[in-house]
Amino acid sequence: MSAGASPGIKRRDFLRYSSFGLALSSGGITVLAAAKTAAPANSLNPYVMIHDDGRIVIAAPNPDVGQGVNTALPMIVAEELDADWQDVEVILAPIDASRYGAQFAGGSLSVRNRWDELRQMGAAAREMLLRSAAQQWGVPRVELTTQPSKVLHTPSGRTASFAELVAAATEQPVPADGEVVLKARADYRLLGQRVVNAAAADIVRGRPIFGIDVSVPDMVYATYVKCPQVGGVPKTANLDEVKALPGILDAFIIAGNAGPPSFDLRKSIHVAGGVAIVASNTWVAIKARRSLQVDWDTSAASTDDSRAIEATALSAAGRPTGERDVKRLGDPDSAFAKSSSIVSGVYATDFVSHAQLEPQSCVAHATSTEVEVWTSSQTPGFAQSTLAKLFELPAEAIAVHQIRGGGGFGRRLSNEYVREAAVISKHMGKPVKLQWMREDDMAFDFYRSPAYFGLQAALSETGELTGWRNHVVSVSSDGEEANYGAGYRGYNFPDDVVPNVHISQTMVASKTPTGAWRAPISNVYAFAEQSFLHELAEAAGKDHRDFLMAALGADKWFKPDDLASLNTVRARKAIAAVTQAAGWGRAIPKGRGLGLGFFFSHAGHVAEVAEVSVNADRQVTVHEVWVAADLGQIVNLSGAENQFQGSIVDGVSALADQRISIRSGAIEQTNFHQYPLLRLPQSPKINVEFLASDYPPSGAGEPALPPVAPAICNAVFNACGERIRSLPISRAGFKVV
Repeated sequence: MSAGASPGIKRRDFLRYSSFGLALSSGGITVLAAAKTAAPANSLNPYVMIHDDGRIVIAAPNPDVGQGVNTALPMIVAEELDADWQDVEVILAPIDASRYGAQFAGGSLSVRNRWDELRQMGAAAREMLLRSAAQQWGVPRVELTTQPSKVLHTPSGRTASFAELVAAATEQPVPADGEVVLKARADYRLLGQRVVNAAAADIVRGRPIFGIDVSVPDMVYATYVKCPQVGGVPKTANLDEVKALPGILDAFIIAGNAGPPSFDLRKSIHVAGGVAIVASNTWVAIKARRSLQVDWDTSAASTDDSRAIEATALSAAGRPTGERDVKRLGDPDSAFAKSSSIVSGVYATDFVSHAQLEPQSCVAHATSTEVEVWTSSQTPGFAQSTLAKLFELPAEAIAVHQIRGGGGFGRRLSNEYVREAAVISKHMGKPVKLQWMREDDMAFDFYRSPAYFGLQAALSETGELTGWRNHVVSVSSDGEEANYGAGYRGYNFPDDVVPNVHISQTMVASKTPTGAWRAPISNVYAFAEQSFLHELAEAAGKDHRDFLMAALGADKWFKPDDLASLNTVRARKAIAAVTQAAGWGRAIPKGRGLGLGFFFSHAGHVAEVAEVSVNADRQVTVHEVWVAADLGQIVNLSGAENQFQGSIVDGVSALADQRISIRSGAIEQTNFHQYPLLRLPQSPKINVEFLASDYPPSGAGEPALPPVAPAICNAVFNACGERIRSLPISRAGFKVV
């Protein structure tokens, strides 16, 4: 879509958006009930309400778990409204699909999916204010324009604030299709600038704005103890002994429902069997669980052993092809038969936990006729629909209040903790706050799936990449479908670029739940494929950057007008920019190395260079990381930079020493002493460059993570000559310092 053009606002859509609902203010937890109030008189649509005192309230529709959409999305509205950002107050919208559509945080999609809609809503509200002024002043509409938070009559210089005009503006008809003109990018005052996160002041002051902070009247506190082996259920427990402890209100067994945990976000109503302990406060409940003794039925539970899974998978990945074909292009068999050089490598990654800083929590009040919950969920709409299904109630009987989350990374896409809280509340007949412990979070995650790749490449006599094989080994609970995050994803590069390609797959049994972990699937594919491409450059005797540029093939946008499709022109620009910024090719002292990684995911073309040093004790210091990315239009520059910086830190953290191991179906790690997060002294200097781009925006939360692992591992090779083919690198005796 060209700048300044308008896709038009359908009247039925505008009417769907036409009543404003207040939800949680970033100022605290005290206004939760406001989501049920009637729309204020001076609201122009569900996103814009203007107070008489000049405050412009803009609703953020999607959950915020630290990715900054509470700021970026209102900025889009404010830009087209022409609001002065100093006048803007951001609130969280109520969960209401009829007015806000799908409200979720995942896939780096919030800005990308809302871009057109929010511009239209801001521009429509602005047009209604302009028409109101024209009517009041008796002047032609064409003589009016806006300046931040006010309307200007250009010939006379007369002005009026939005606050002065809003009452009459609410009586204006909805602009007809095609009557709203969006701004040209050259006219943006706000977008692309650095804007402080709307919740920053509350965060640094320690105000209670997170899910863990929620408190409602008459609330009691619960902890929920589940079998360490996935699928185990309680047979008996010493409930009388626990109930006799001071402050304990009740302790009871919940049978749960059939089947293992499921990452089917739309349909799953799974509640794991366990023992609920309800108390007068959280500490009393946690203390009581130390006295709890449960006899578990593990006859149908997982018996996974991560060591056995890995051994089986690595053995399979060592074979050239898998049990089933996934993709064939050209004539790969002929390409390999004619090749003058065949390079092979097996790459592997472990199970990884999300380890978000705020453990899961939910306040629920469930009765026989309705359920109300307050929680930090990345999919509050699915929380609502699955609760309705679980309790056999109509959707309108379920109220979900979205609360800011202390980290998500895909973990809060699943709502099993919400269902647990509601079931406990229904039993108690009053509001219950369920608080998971860190140990619960570590033991009952939907982990990043392990991944295993048997890679082979055919090179011509001149070092060109002519054939590509990838034997993907995936964990599977049923032997038919790969568990979430473990399957094959058809990335355009290198799979659609190399002329002769064969992708095959083998399944390895595992009942350990897996799910989306920041940049799902691409996070492991990038490590394997981009590291292997560096191997190929070395085998061909070519510079890695030059080899990568050539391997991208002809200039091509694989699906024109589809942002989720690779554009090799944008890819090359990112690679060129990052290598120039890092001084690619400069002299490097012995023991140091530069490494390059590129990956296209989540509609972002991102290239990274890492500079590392490796000493004789195998200690790795990641000194600096350079990032160049084409994400299209940047909405909030500081927010996008923050997301890229966080992605790099997450990527280095996972690469360094994060792994989940399993024995007899139970997770062996319990807390951060066994699952370390990257410390500040270990963090590299990070340089981020967003390339000027005429494309619409894509998300910033995930695409910077996949390239960092191959960039660092390639740099380690260049520093010390040792190839890393499995993560975390601590397994090979390396230590990030």
